Amino acid sequence: AATGVGGIVRDILAMGARPIALLNSLRFGPLSEPRNRQLFQGVVSGISWYGNCIGVPDVGGEIYFAPAYSGNPLVNAMCVGIIEKDRLASAAARSIGSALLLAGAETGRDGIHGASGLASRTFEEEAERRPTVQVGNPFLEKTLIEACLEALDTGAVQAIQDLGAAGLTSAAIESAARAGRGVRLDLSAVHRREPGMNAYEVMLSESQERMLLVVAPERVAEVQAVFARWEAPCRVIGEVLPQPEAQIMDGGQLAAHLPIAPLSEAPEYRLSGAPTADDLARREYRLETLPLPEEGPDAVLRRLLAAPNLASRAPVFRQYDHQVQTNTIQGPGGDAAVLRIKGTAKAIALAIDGNGRLCQLDPYVGGQIVVAEVCRNLSCTGAQPLALTDCLNFGNPQRPEIYHQLEQCIRGMTAACEALAVPVVSGNVSLYNETQGQAVFPTPVVGGLGLLEDAAQAVGAGFPEAGLTAALLGPPPGAETPGDLAGSEYLQHIHGLLAGQPQIDLELERRVQQLCRDAIAAGLLRSAHDCADGGLLTALAESCILGNHGISGQWTESAAATPPQPAAGTTPRLADAPPETTAVGPGVLMPPRWDAVYFGEKQSRIIVSLPPEKLPELRRLAAASAVPLTILGTTGGPCLRLDPGAAPTLIPPIDLPLAELHQTWAAGLELGD
Repeated sequence: AATGVGGIVRDILAMGARPIALLNSLRFGPLSEPRNRQLFQGVVSGISWYGNCIGVPDVGGEIYFAPAYSGNPLVNAMCVGIIEKDRLASAAARSIGSALLLAGAETGRDGIHGASGLASRTFEEEAERRPTVQVGNPFLEKTLIEACLEALDTGAVQAIQDLGAAGLTSAAIESAARAGRGVRLDLSAVHRREPGMNAYEVMLSESQERMLLVVAPERVAEVQAVFARWEAPCRVIGEVLPQPEAQIMDGGQLAAHLPIAPLSEAPEYRLSGAPTADDLARREYRLETLPLPEEGPDAVLRRLLAAPNLASRAPVFRQYDHQVQTNTIQGPGGDAAVLRIKGTAKAIALAIDGNGRLCQLDPYVGGQIVVAEVCRNLSCTGAQPLALTDCLNFGNPQRPEIYHQLEQCIRGMTAACEALAVPVVSGNVSLYNETQGQAVFPTPVVGGLGLLEDAAQAVGAGFPEAGLTAALLGPPPGAETPGDLAGSEYLQHIHGLLAGQPQIDLELERRVQQLCRDAIAAGLLRSAHDCADGGLLTALAESCILGNHGISGQWTESAAATPPQPAAGTTPRLADAPPETTAVGPGVLMPPRWDAVYFGEKQSRIIVSLPPEKLPELRRLAAASAVPLTILGTTGGPCLRLDPGAAPTLIPPIDLPLAELHQTWAAGLELGD
């Protein structure tokens, strides 16, 4: 975990940018198993230790637990950097005769076969190989960051490349390939941590905290002087050749001589994928036949708030320094982090999301939902989503059902990106995540970045004061179908069931997010919180807890303009039904279920709060946007009280002390000793 942080930071550094924020997405098996708890504790410790030492704030993330990750925990890291656009660094070694400098840590035997092993084999196949864990040194990473940025400021560095997967092999070959050049390396000049290393080991070592720089020969001494001031080793190990070939020397011996193209141009091929019969059966499960819990919604809410997937993440993020560099306006704990851009009035919002359960049920729709949710989280701060990055975590793609998941997730993500007009600008793929034939859930993790033109307009997820009107943007309570329980935390935690057909209307999603951003920009909203895991009642409880203000009231729906039909390529939205009924199939209506109303994870919904006098303007914007608006109540008081109004026998009212909910939520996730 620590070296994962270091590696993603060096990716940003290789662009010439200063790293300003870290986020992470973590997935483990159930904490009831001691091994999973040990892994969880170790990963959190590694992330906090490395990030805190290098002085880059960890401002957000997500944590998820499911049996599918017991054999293969996932640790995804995201880094954001800042740079003036005309100072972006290149990785292309263009100038013939320029020197190649290796800067940073000594090269050891750690990490050999990390890329070739974990990228193309399952854990059983890897078991007989040398361990692939690298050794991290965050204090050297910090000096390396500063030395590289100072060296870039001199103008002497023509290109810069981090050493990550496959170490010097990938770094040198990629740098040459980008410019159509070649390289000559003398491995005897590489500073080493261990004696007796052969050329093979030096080329494939994944020792951390190393960068490759391309510098004109006459300016090598100038660059080396910068690194010397930072006490970071920097040695000349080769030069750029005009012909596209790699010449690898080890002292006076030729170790390798081959063309660049076969090393840098991967073959492409397409497999054939198909869901399994079990996949289809889960998707077609009739959730309307599910019995209601004997316990009421009050008890269910308490259980969900205490569940590891929904409980407070404070025991984790309180170990991270999220204020270092003094840019953080909103840190961990809300929908998205917000960081100011020094010297301007602007701010950026950052979020990271994934939902393996929904992708397991329907990878196409699940791919759409994960993109929609991360953009929704950004929109809840008032930020316009600008760019996405991703890590696609899947099992063995040579199995038809896994290839189907991978292909359909990508197609779904593409559809959502097009509907929401947000590009994916970077990312990576992690395949073969399976042990003993058990693959992880298909887990595309998506990081998002959004822009606020005025940092002062950013809003948080909690109700900030009493006397505000709380409202819901998007489909109103009572419009839920049993299908909205598909893949929900309620269904898994209360019924032990993964089933159903996820749904999203991307055109409605776009309008809801735009309405939220417009209302924040107009100064109408005091808070905004995404309804996602746990459903409406859980999200409402979170807004109360985060702001330390309760709510009371009876929901009432405001009229909204007739929505346009969904855009081509989106998941069709169920036809609107009368408030006292719910559509469950063609021509079939049934009374709304309280579990679907309170805990169904219907998409495209945001809980907001605003001063009562600004409600008419929000109603006007909602009507113009064709977005339903439901008044939930008034903030304030020590309780969460919610009255469904017209159908109390079908949907029981809620009346719970906020202090009790807060205590339950805060104690649900403990790292332990």
